[in-house]
Amino acid sequence: MAGVPGGPPAEAAPQRPVEEGEVYGLTVEHRTDPLGVDAAHPRFGWRMRSAGHGRNQGAYEILVASSPGKLAGDRADVWSSGRVPSSDSVAVRYRGKPLQAATRYYWTVTVRDTAGRWIDGPVAWFETGLMSTDGVTGWDGAQWIGMRGKAPNSPGAPMLRTQTRLKGRVREARLYVSALGVYDAYVSGHRLTVPQDGGTTLELLPSGWTNYDVRANYLTYDVTHIVAREPVVTLAAVLGNGWYNGRISEGSTYYSEDGNALALKAKLLIRYADGTTESIVTRPDGTWKATDTGPYRADDIYDGQSYDARRELPGWTSAGYDDSAWSDTERIPFETRYPDAQLLAYPAETARLISRWDRRPQSITVYTGVTGEGRGRIVVDPDRTVTDPHKAASAHVTLGAGDTAVFDLGQNMVGVPRYSVRGPVGAQVTLKFGEMLNDDSAGADGPEGSVYRANLRSAKATSTYILKGDRDGETHQDSLTFYGFRYASVTATERVTITRLTGKVATSAIHDIGTVTTNDPDTNQLISNIRWGQRGNYLWVPTDCPQRDERLGWTGDTQVFAATGLYNADAAPFLAHFQDTVVDSAAVYGMDKAQFTGVAPGGRYNFPGGGSGWADCGVVLPWTLWQMTGDPAVIERNWPAMTRYLDWIRQQTGDTYAGQGSLTGDWLAPQKTSAQLMSDVYYGYVARLMAQMAHAVGRPAEAATYEQLFADIKKAFIRKYLSTEGGTVTVRSSLGDASPIEPGADPDQKTEDNTQSALIWVLKLGFYDTEAQHRTLVGHLADNIGNDAAYKAAHPHSSRVEYAENTLSVGFLGVNVLAPVLSDEGRTDLAYRLLHQDALPSWLYSVKNGATTVWERWNSYSRTDGFGPVSMNSFNHYAYGAIMEWMYAYMAGIARDPDSPGFKHFILQPHLDPTGRITHVAAAYESPYGRIKSEWTVGDGGTTLSYDVQVPANSEATLRLPAASADTVREARTPLADVDGVRFVGHADGVASYRLPSGSYRLTSRLR
Repeated sequence: MAGVPGGPPAEAAPQRPVEEGEVYGLTVEHRTDPLGVDAAHPRFGWRMRSAGHGRNQGAYEILVASSPGKLAGDRADVWSSGRVPSSDSVAVRYRGKPLQAATRYYWTVTVRDTAGRWIDGPVAWFETGLMSTDGVTGWDGAQWIGMRGKAPNSPGAPMLRTQTRLKGRVREARLYVSALGVYDAYVSGHRLTVPQDGGTTLELLPSGWTNYDVRANYLTYDVTHIVAREPVVTLAAVLGNGWYNGRISEGSTYYSEDGNALALKAKLLIRYADGTTESIVTRPDGTWKATDTGPYRADDIYDGQSYDARRELPGWTSAGYDDSAWSDTERIPFETRYPDAQLLAYPAETARLISRWDRRPQSITVYTGVTGEGRGRIVVDPDRTVTDPHKAASAHVTLGAGDTAVFDLGQNMVGVPRYSVRGPVGAQVTLKFGEMLNDDSAGADGPEGSVYRANLRSAKATSTYILKGDRDGETHQDSLTFYGFRYASVTATERVTITRLTGKVATSAIHDIGTVTTNDPDTNQLISNIRWGQRGNYLWVPTDCPQRDERLGWTGDTQVFAATGLYNADAAPFLAHFQDTVVDSAAVYGMDKAQFTGVAPGGRYNFPGGGSGWADCGVVLPWTLWQMTGDPAVIERNWPAMTRYLDWIRQQTGDTYAGQGSLTGDWLAPQKTSAQLMSDVYYGYVARLMAQMAHAVGRPAEAATYEQLFADIKKAFIRKYLSTEGGTVTVRSSLGDASPIEPGADPDQKTEDNTQSALIWVLKLGFYDTEAQHRTLVGHLADNIGNDAAYKAAHPHSSRVEYAENTLSVGFLGVNVLAPVLSDEGRTDLAYRLLHQDALPSWLYSVKNGATTVWERWNSYSRTDGFGPVSMNSFNHYAYGAIMEWMYAYMAGIARDPDSPGFKHFILQPHLDPTGRITHVAAAYESPYGRIKSEWTVGDGGTTLSYDVQVPANSEATLRLPAASADTVREARTPLADVDGVRFVGHADGVASYRLPSGSYRLTSRLR
C-alpha cells in the first residue's frame, strides 16, 4: 500500500535527543521535515556525530513508511533501500514506488560504522505537495480568482473570503496557496504562520517572485490545528501587488502598463476521521466574496504601504461575518494569457520574520524644526530625545504636528516596522526610511541630523498609518512591502504617542550554519556587516540591494558571493531555486534564448548582450552549489542550459576564443581594466568549470571538449594580452575600454596595464607560459597592492597614485578572487594587509565610517567627503562581502577540496596573520557531513600555536599546520604523527601535513 495521505492527526514523528555517535540532521531535498515536496525521487541526507577518531559509515539502509510505527522491524511499506555498502550520506535518491500527492511519509536511516555496529537514526518525515506542474492536476478545480470588476491599480487591496460548514471530525487539513501578487492568508481568523526556532512566525510577501509567465510557486501549510477547532472553516486573504504588479517589473514580459489583475489560487484539503475528503477551492461560483474597501489602501515594493485603521472590518477572516454587500469574484484568465506557465511547489525556505534578530531603537531624536544656513541642521528637543539604548528600546515618544522623531535601530536591516501608537481617530502617522543620516558634507539631501534618502532615487519607501482612535492604543506592522533601513523618520498630523517601535527582520537565510570570529574588533564588525547584508538581500531571490528602486536579482552579485553565502547560511535550496529562475530568464530575456541574463527574474534593467561575469552566473552558481553541497543533481538539472550558453558564446566569437563582451566589466573598480579582458577570462573560467562538472556527471567526451576549449582560450588570451616586450611580462589590461555604463565613473579615466583584477585572474587561471612569467606576475601584483612611492613614481598616470599603500583596486569581478589568489601564491601577508587596511579603498574603510552592512561602492560615504554618487549608492550591497569566503577557507582554514565536493574530504590549513594583529580565530561550519571546527591561537610572542579542530564522522581532512618542525606538532604530549589513524604526509616550507580521520583534536606546535 502507498503512504497514508497526511499521516496521523497532529501526531509529530517521535524525536529522540541526539547523543554522541548517533545519526542526526536528516534532510529531504536538503531541508528538515519539508512540507510540500514535489520531487518524484527526493534526495535523502544525514550526518553522523562522534567524539572518537576515525568513525566512518560503511553501509546504510533507508526505510520509508506510511507511519512511524511501520519503520520498525521489516514493516516499511513504502521503500527499503536494503543494506547498501556505501559511505554516501548526501543526496541519496529515493528509489521506491511512486509517491502519492499530498501524502506524509516517515523515514529513517540506519548506518553501519567502521566497527561494524548498526546505528539507528531518528525518525523524520517529508510530505509531498500536489505533484503536478500544470496548475490543474491535483487542484480539484481551483482557479485563479480576483475581485469582480476591480481595475488594476485602483485604490484598496483585494480582500477575499469564503466559509464552509465542515462535514465531520477533521483528521487533518492542508492548505495549498499561490498568488499573482503576494498574500496575507487566514484560516478561521488565524493568520498563517510557519514553524521557526521552536515556535512560529509570519512569512513576508509569499509566495515570492518568479518569471510569472514561465513559473509561479505555491506554498503548503499544515492547518489541522486550526480547522479541527470549529464546525465552520473560513478562508481569507489580502492580495498585494508584490512583484507581479509594480514598477519593479517594468520591462518584464508579464508587465502591463495598465496593470495586472491580482489573483488568488488555493485549495484546502480536508481529510475527515471517517476516511472521506473534501476540497475547498478558489472558484468564481458565488462561494467567494471580495471587497477593496478595507484598511489596505495602497502597497508597492518600492513605495511602501498605506493602511487606514478606520476602515478595518472586524471579524472578516472568521466565520459568521456578513459579506452580503461584498462583490463576487471572477476568474482571472492567467492560463489563457500564459498557457505554458507552470505552477510548482516552492522548494526552499520562504522569507519570514526572525524574532531573534529584531532590532530595537538605540536612540530616538526628536526635532521641532531646522536652523542655520543652507540645508541647516535639525533643532533637537532634548526633553524628548533619548540617547540611552536601554531607555530608547521602551521609550514613549509623543509627537505633534511639525515634530519629527528619528529612530536609530543601530543596524542597517531589511524587513518592516512594528509599533504601537495612541492618538485621535484620523491622525496620520508617517514613517520614512533611510540607511544614513545627513551631515553637513557634500551630497546630503536635508538638514544635518535628518534621514538621508536621496540614494533611494524614486522609491518612496514610506509607511502611512491612519489611526482608528482606540483608547487602549493600536499596533501596526506592514505586511505587503519591505524596507531596507537603519533609521525611521516619524511624523504625525496630530498629537500621538509612539511606543515599542521594532525593526522586524525578514530573510530567507533563516539558518546560520557558519561562524567566524577573531580577536580583532574591526574584522568582527566587517564579518557582522557581511552577514547582515546577506540576511537583507536573501529575500525570496538574492538581490543587489533592498532599499532603492531596484532590489533586483543581479546575477553577477549572486555568483561572486555564493560561496560566502553557503558558508554562512543553509542557503543551498534557496540558491538552487534561483538557478531555476536564471534558466527561465535565459529563455525569456536572453539573447537567442541561450544567454543567461544580468537580472533574474523579470526584465527591469536586463541589458541585452554583453553580460560576462553576470551571465556566467548560470554556470558558476551550479558549480558552487555542487562544490559546497556535494550534490551533482544541480549539474544534471542545468546541463542543457549551461551547454546551450557555452555554445552560444562560441557562435558569437568563433575561433577568436574571445568572450562575449561585457557592458559591466569589473564593476565599480577604482582601477579600470579592459571589460573585454574580463569577458575573456570569464569565458575561460566557465569553460574550466564545465570540464570539471562534465567529469562529475560522467560525461568524459564533453569534459575533453571543454578542456580543449579552455586550452584554446588560454592560448588566445596569452597571444592577445601577455606582452614580453622590454624583457618582462605585462598583462595588457588597457586593451579596450572599461564599462561604458558605470554611473559616477570618471569619463577621463583610462584602463591600465597590470591591474589587480587582470593579474589575479591571470594567476587564478594560469594564463601564462613559463614559471618565470608566473613569478613576475606575482611580483607585479604585489607591487600594485603595495603601491609605495617607488611604484607611484614608476606609474605617474595610474589611478593608484591617489591611493594609500596596501590598498585594493578591484571591483565586483575581482573581490572574491583577490585574497585567495594571494594566499595561493604564498602572499598571505598581503591578504592580511588588505584586510586590516582602513584607508580607501578597503574593506575596513566602511567599518571606520560607521557601516553596519557592506556598501555598494568602496567610497559610498566618508565622514570627510560625504556621500558617493547619488545615482547609484547603496549602503547594503553584499558583493564586496565575498572576502568572507577567504576568511573561512584561508584565515580559519576550512577549505573545500575541489576533487571531493561537499567536504567529504577537505583541507584544514589555517593561514596565520603575519602582521600579528589577529592572534585568535574561531570558526565553525556545519558541512553536509557535520560540524567542522577550526580554532587557532598564536601565543608566547608569536612562537607557539594552539589549534582545536573537529573533523565530522564519515569525512576526513588534510591538515596543513604551520610548524617549525613536524616533531613540534603534538596532541597533548604525543606527536600528531603517532596518534592512531593519523597519517603524516610531510613537512616543507614551515608547514607540517597530515591526513586526519574524523574526530576532535587539540593540537600545539612551535612556530619558531
